[in-house]
Amino acid sequence: MSDSKPSSPLLSILPLAESPTWLGVMGGGQLGRMFAHAAQSMGYRVAVLEPTVKCPAGQVAEHVVEASYDDATGLHDLAVQCEAVTTEFENVPASSLEYLEKRVFVAPNASCVSIAQDRIAEKRFFVECAPHSGVMPAPHATIASHADIDAIEDDLLPGILKTVRMGYDGKGQVRVRTREDVRAAFDAMNGVTCLLEKMLPLAYEVSVLTARGHDGVSVVYPIAENVHRDGILFTTTVPGPNVSAACAKQAQDAATAIVAQLGYVGVLCIEFFVLADGSLVVNEMAPRPHNSGHYTIDACVTSQFAQQVRAMARLPLGEVRQHSPAVMLNILGDVWFEGGSEGDATAAREPAWDRILALPGANLHLYGKDDPRRARKMGHVTFVAPTLEQAQDSLRQACAILGITE
Repeated sequence: MSDSKPSSPLLSILPLAESPTWLGVMGGGQLGRMFAHAAQSMGYRVAVLEPTVKCPAGQVAEHVVEASYDDATGLHDLAVQCEAVTTEFENVPASSLEYLEKRVFVAPNASCVSIAQDRIAEKRFFVECAPHSGVMPAPHATIASHADIDAIEDDLLPGILKTVRMGYDGKGQVRVRTREDVRAAFDAMNGVTCLLEKMLPLAYEVSVLTARGHDGVSVVYPIAENVHRDGILFTTTVPGPNVSAACAKQAQDAATAIVAQLGYVGVLCIEFFVLADGSLVVNEMAPRPHNSGHYTIDACVTSQFAQQVRAMARLPLGEVRQHSPAVMLNILGDVWFEGGSEGDATAAREPAWDRILALPGANLHLYGKDDPRRARKMGHVTFVAPTLEQAQDSLRQACAILGITE
């Protein structure tokens, strides 16, 4: 059987009862797991490429290709089996996606993913896109040597030093106030190329979840307001209690412009900072469904994962209308230990899910991970209600039950 499979951009991949279509996903984490659930509900079969069979997505997918993300045989097997492939995280090698693009339809493509993998390329794109989006990133500078540190402009400090690649959930980031801080952090990161971003007077953070189809049609979900703890998303509230109508429109318009300028196909999440003066700054983007978009499973007509399936299968995008106010709470491994995040790591026990599910509007999603560890994402709970206040009340009760300090 040939591994070459022409894929016309005008051809919709529709599952047939007698021969279900296979969709592939690079990565076996919880995003791949939720993608698989959405694809299967629409009649597709799912193949996952992941180095470890025992993974969240592997528990639910019909097939797992056990291989590293750059393994030629594994990539070949995925391409032969599937009509289209997506990725569940942005650190899949772009070269692997390029290989797949020659054989199947890939959404998002390697070019888009490669920009999101590199903070320097990402910031350069945001600057180039600013005439269309109307927003700029924070002032920044590349730090690749001690000479770059010596040349830092005074008004860039205090700032945040970030590794250019492989940073997520607060990893690879250090707050710095002086050049000496930058030098120490740079050396601690073994001299890898970094980006120094100026710290701005942040009021709050929002994320904009958007999707664009192969036909160029794009949709934008309601604006999500996020709270982080230790660099990890804590809660997402939609509609955002602090987000004005003007701010929401500006962020949605900017996201629409960014996804168009990328020529993107798939689900894209863009994070923005709203500053104390109300101005908007673009921070970063994720070329995949996003933690802050999990509320869409329970609160929107079309979830972000169903949207991902539609985009990669070249089907019409779904309606993004939110039918219920929602608050999403990330569940970390901390809550398996007595006393929550301050508890004894030797005293693991199952959280009181029965009490959580007794709360009004509670929707529990666990990711099938066996080993709860501090700061590890184990699941999430979304609370939906007729009013945002009611959803927030359920959130407060859940935090008390789980030993989480609000």
